[in-house]
Amino acid sequence: MNDVRYDLPEADEFTRPYWDAAAEGRLLLRRCAECGRAHHYPREFCPFCWAGEDRVTWEAASGRATLYTWSVIHRNDLPPFGTRVPYTAAVVDLEEGPRMMTEVIACAPEDLRIGMPLQAAFREATEGLAIPVFKPTGA
Repeated sequence: MNDVRYDLPEADEFTRPYWDAAAEGRLLLRRCAECGRAHHYPREFCPFCWAGEDRVTWEAASGRATLYTWSVIHRNDLPPFGTRVPYTAAVVDLEEGPRMMTEVIACAPEDLRIGMPLQAAFREATEGLAIPVFKPTGA
């Protein structure tokens, strides 16, 4: 039996604050003090101006986003996704600027609309580890 979990991140010393915050129901971003731009996924340097790790810090995100695009996945043979199909893979625009790949929950695919407001939610993946997902505002 294959026990590999393809849906779990491999947290390291650098990303630990991100995953610890997610486990508490908070979304973090990285923001560059040099150019002022926020980015996601977490990187030690700024992907826009290349400022080093001493100029990029963690900050709390609002959790608000709008739906940019999505795809409803009906087949995925990697564990544990096969037991969760269909699910909605999505790209959202976070209020702070970055775009983020995620999953939309609590919404029928036919109700999805580009630009619809979303709010961060967190799905517990294993004990002490939560994955940021998004749901329609008010859902």
